Amino acid sequence: MGIASTSTPSSPNRDASFANLLKHWRNQRGLSQLDLALAGNVSQRHISFLESNRANPSRDMVMQLAAVLDVPLRDQNIMLTAAGFAPIYSQSDLSTPEVEPIRKAIEFILHQQEPYPALVMDRYWNLLQSNTAAQRLTSWLIHPDELQRRFCIDGKINLMRLMFHPQGFKPFVANWEEISSHLIQRVYREAFVDGHSDESMALFQELQAYPDVPDLWQQSLPRTWQLPLLTVQFVKDGLSLSLFSTIATLGTPHDITLQELRIESLFPADEATQASLSKPISDVFGHDSMNYPF
Repeated sequence: MGIASTSTPSSPNRDASFANLLKHWRNQRGLSQLDLALAGNVSQRHISFLESNRANPSRDMVMQLAAVLDVPLRDQNIMLTAAGFAPIYSQSDLSTPEVEPIRKAIEFILHQQEPYPALVMDRYWNLLQSNTAAQRLTSWLIHPDELQRRFCIDGKINLMRLMFHPQGFKPFVANWEEISSHLIQRVYREAFVDGHSDESMALFQELQAYPDVPDLWQQSLPRTWQLPLLTVQFVKDGLSLSLFSTIATLGTPHDITLQELRIESLFPADEATQASLSKPISDVFGHDSMNYPF
């Protein structure tokens, strides 16, 4: 479904009172005050008082309503702070010993995905880790030296920037309008709907500034692909690869970093792509090894 308005709404965090945050998340979940009251086992009058700043919530009430509204952990911390309480959810470094079991699980998933690409990213689409197949695919589309020079910013490679940039993947995406329209709407939703941050909003504004993008985020293009889900078709040097993706997240995390991790696995959408990705790398992409920046 297309996005009706071309305006870019401001983040409720810029006026981060608890009342505004509660009202924002209730509206995002499509609930009336009565709906929220019933689901949260509180009176509608109390919800009304909280949203009009006529009552202050207890810490337990903040957590109770946030759970009902399925508010992300990062935003639950913001709600707690706005209500005058200390945040309770930590943001771990993935290199710490405490998350070693998670690292091993992720490495297992990446390895099991071979010979098909898989990668790990954070909530801002920054690449954190990838398997060999993903590295090979990337180096086929853009040389690792160019990738490092142009797209590695502060040690991070942003996958959305890499996809939309004219010197990135864009020239090799045969179904560019379909893919870019879908992706820019995802970035829009995450920047202005499913939580808010300056970084995600800045990314959306940057992508909008690239050629052929400004109008796409508000359009819903006719369906032209044959599979029951959107595929991306990369074409370069006479080779065509058609792929679809799944995105997995960790179940019931109690840490912001872990909740925001995404593991994207790419699969062949046709037999030709499956056959190509199953061949030795030199037979597919014309080289045996590269120095990957990630």
